[in-house]
Amino acid sequence: MFPRIFDRYLGRQVGSATLIGVALLSGVMVLGNVYKKLDELLGNTELPLSVIAEFVTLVIPFSLIFTIPWAFLTGILLVFGRLSADNELVSLRMTGMSMQRICAPVFVLAVLLSGLCLWVNVSLAPAAKDRMKRLFYEVAVKQPETLFQEGQVLERVPGYRIYTGKRDDKTLTDLHIVKLNSAEVGSYIRAKSGLIQTVPGKLDFTMLLKEVSIEHFQAQTAAGPPAAPKPLTLAEFPLEFPLSDMQKDAVRVNASMKTTSALAEEVRTWKDTFTGEKLDAVTRSLSLTELSKRYSFSMACFTFALVGIPLGVTAQRRETSSGFALSLITATVYIVFIILADTLNDKPAAMPHLIMWLPNVIFLGIGGWLFYKLSRK
Repeated sequence: MFPRIFDRYLGRQVGSATLIGVALLSGVMVLGNVYKKLDELLGNTELPLSVIAEFVTLVIPFSLIFTIPWAFLTGILLVFGRLSADNELVSLRMTGMSMQRICAPVFVLAVLLSGLCLWVNVSLAPAAKDRMKRLFYEVAVKQPETLFQEGQVLERVPGYRIYTGKRDDKTLTDLHIVKLNSAEVGSYIRAKSGLIQTVPGKLDFTMLLKEVSIEHFQAQTAAGPPAAPKPLTLAEFPLEFPLSDMQKDAVRVNASMKTTSALAEEVRTWKDTFTGEKLDAVTRSLSLTELSKRYSFSMACFTFALVGIPLGVTAQRRETSSGFALSLITATVYIVFIILADTLNDKPAAMPHLIMWLPNVIFLGIGGWLFYKLSRK
């Protein structure tokens, strides 16, 4: 007769430790990265609270990719380390139960968590990353005034560098605007104030500048440096900022933002699913590596279960710090292979898509050997 009470006990212990670990680790990773990602995508932009809340929500799937396997591994090490230290495993073995039967609840939980990780990696995270990239563009179209921050230089509008001294809603003062001509300065505009004007349904917005001074610069020629520009003074000057280039950047997707079915189609047909263009060896390698990463990383929970049980029993430590340190080392070694494959994903000759599967192969082999030795004791 199956010891159902023990199954529930062990499953509850590992499950609760995993849940607590996911909450703590996700909180640390989200809080540690949300401001960095906000700065990378949105710059020094003052955002509505609803936009910030949505951005934080979109960051969470990326943390779950790492925190679910790591927390599961930590929970296994802590629980089995305690069971081993208290000789509870010895008592169970004396009843005639094999290690396979004792660990059955953990392996069932590992399969369930691997399925959850598969959903996060295959569906949730790519969709979140795609939405995250489009978020800045939507904010710029709906509320362009939020892009301009006092005492900051705005670099997100293509072709312009804009410094704003003060801002009161849509009215800006002490403006310094540099219009770029390729990589060189084309014009320098200084205005006492500017009023942002938008038209519903139009991508671009207009800034009505007042008390304006404009200087046009010319490139240096073989004859020598150009003459000093003569400033043009105007009472008013409407300046239009095109957001069409920003839209192109927002809708441009890379391999990590594409759906799994789109990546599989690209690998099969060698054609970009968005443009229909033929893929070269590098772009195909990017798609194949990303596809392998999503499926390989989804197996981390089962791999960590097979490795973590023998390590937890062997360590025989009850201290939380010891179990956490051991899980950190194990997870770090695992993730190093993922980072290595990501680094080499544009080098088809290195076969980065196979490197993505290497940590599972190595850890499953080591874990299987350790678990076999443990079951023979």
